[in-house]
Amino acid sequence: MTDSSALDPEDRKIVTLARSARARNQVPEGAAVRDETGRTYVAGTVALDSLKLSALRTAVAMAVASGATSLEAAAVVTEAGTASDEDRAAVRDLGGPGTPVLVAGPDGEVRETVTAG
Repeated sequence: MTDSSALDPEDRKIVTLARSARARNQVPEGAAVRDETGRTYVAGTVALDSLKLSALRTAVAMAVASGATSLEAAAVVTEAGTASDEDRAAVRDLGGPGTPVLVAGPDGEVRETVTAG
């Protein structure tokens, strides 16, 4: 378990934004990513008949669509135990294998930090 109080303020911010997106949209997951310029992209789970995306993959897609060329960090708020391989792959595609992915529970407490690698 990661000590959430020891998080960098910018990392704490993306966890808070991810948690807010999950609660506001009443979806299973919320996520946020921070690009190379410090901009953040926030998303919730997409569950349409024709399109299904996790919150983290949606946030990465939003960053790419907005012109981001790299990621500094990612966060996902989920009841799942960890970030899925597919989510980590999306972060890795844009941010590289060392990009940290903060995985928090619905209470916003970071349970673990994994790399996209």
